[in-house]
Amino acid sequence: MVDEANYPRLNYEGKMILAPMVKVGTLPTRLLALEYGADIVYTEELIDWRLLNSNRVVNDVLGTIDYIDKTDNSLVFRTCSKERGHLVLQIGTSDGDRAAKVAKIMEKDIDGIDVNMGCPKSFSLKGGMGAALLTQPDKIVDILTKLKASVSIPVTCKIRIFPCIEKTIALVKTIEKTGVNAIAVHGRTKDQRPNDENNTEAIKKIVENTTVPIIANGGSSNNRNSPINTYEGIRNFWKESCASSVMIARAAEWNLSVFRAGERDEIMTVIDKYLDVAIQYDYPFVMVKYCVQQMMGSLQDTPQGKQFLESATMGDLCRVFGVENKYRQRQKEIGMEDRPDHVYSVRMKKDIENGKRKRKIGENEVTEMFCPFVRGHYGPDNSVNLPKSKLLTYTREKDLDPPTYKVFQEDKRFRAVVEVNGEFFSSESWEKNKRYSEQAAALVATICLGINPPNVNVENPHSVQPSQFNQQLNIKEVQNSKNPKHFKQEDLKSKESDESVTNKL
Repeated sequence: MVDEANYPRLNYEGKMILAPMVKVGTLPTRLLALEYGADIVYTEELIDWRLLNSNRVVNDVLGTIDYIDKTDNSLVFRTCSKERGHLVLQIGTSDGDRAAKVAKIMEKDIDGIDVNMGCPKSFSLKGGMGAALLTQPDKIVDILTKLKASVSIPVTCKIRIFPCIEKTIALVKTIEKTGVNAIAVHGRTKDQRPNDENNTEAIKKIVENTTVPIIANGGSSNNRNSPINTYEGIRNFWKESCASSVMIARAAEWNLSVFRAGERDEIMTVIDKYLDVAIQYDYPFVMVKYCVQQMMGSLQDTPQGKQFLESATMGDLCRVFGVENKYRQRQKEIGMEDRPDHVYSVRMKKDIENGKRKRKIGENEVTEMFCPFVRGHYGPDNSVNLPKSKLLTYTREKDLDPPTYKVFQEDKRFRAVVEVNGEFFSSESWEKNKRYSEQAAALVATICLGINPPNVNVENPHSVQPSQFNQQLNIKEVQNSKNPKHFKQEDLKSKESDESVTNKL
């Protein structure tokens, strides 16, 4: 359990920092980053409304503090004493009063609070969050001033630059007047992507024109094997920026040992250490598989990588990496040995207004959910229970045109959009092949259209057993069958936050 000890106050001078990354910046990643030498670790971005709709729970079994969604009992946030003195909560917000209320509730469990002002995705922009704040200096001042007045822990924000450096400096000076403790600056505009050059010179000019500590962000290469994505490469970027500290995203997502001087660990060593922590803190299979997949990269093409991609449960995944016994033993220790391996949850990322996430992709409004397709949860290939089969049956029964799919590729991962009777659906999960991406998109459609898919509680797709607090780019078009209207290739980039797709360092 997190104790009430007095932890050292955060400062942002001379620090190497783990950036906020959705689905990555959870407790196992944060703890391993600290083990490898990170000085400060940020959570994934958490929306203010969801935190306000959560209960704080002391989890004596795991030795953690958990924030549990009141609506569906899903895990929103988990922390433990091992990361205290280093932990920053990043929130998505568009309202100073809500932000202050969140900060007051969570102050005793975190060491700093940060406001995301850089996310360029439509989900954030429509909610008035992320990069939408960059052009609203009065609202920025209101949010940061109320945060500073409500808590004693450090308050920071994370921004992107404008094309005009003078405009960026003016914004930074406005933020500086609120008394924030640091500003993280990503050296790209909200319209730029990871393959665009990071503007280190702009960060340097900002440093020269402010007294507040600046955290340099955006310096990783989009090529995971680039020498830039090493300890020495990151230190060079830091030095060139003249910033007080440096923030690392993509290079850390791919190999957390980047925080340690010298050669990086082999990725299988990093994965083994990550699984140790994930097993210890009983993290959900879907989240663990996502993080491991980011680490594996091209190793997914090896025999072991293919076995990993076929894994359908946490037990399966641990078996692939030789730690199944460790997983089973830990499950026994925490009293969960009788929990079936197939128990899983489908978690929808709620829109802050109506409980649904809809996003403009090209000319179409697409409903998105985080619904990975886990093949082991269904029958044979010709099973009528497969999402695509159920969706096709639905359209035939309703005398509708059959579903049409469009598949996109990013590296070796795939996502699809399915059109059903003029409505569009997509899963935010990246899949290992085109077939699985279509099944994932179909799964979203079956849930949203009220078709009862197997192994999913449609009435509450978030649902988990209350005692199980945690059980819950360039994109290349590779297939277009009966092309859904006017999708642009870049539009399907998932909302993995500005940090995880477009804001990664």
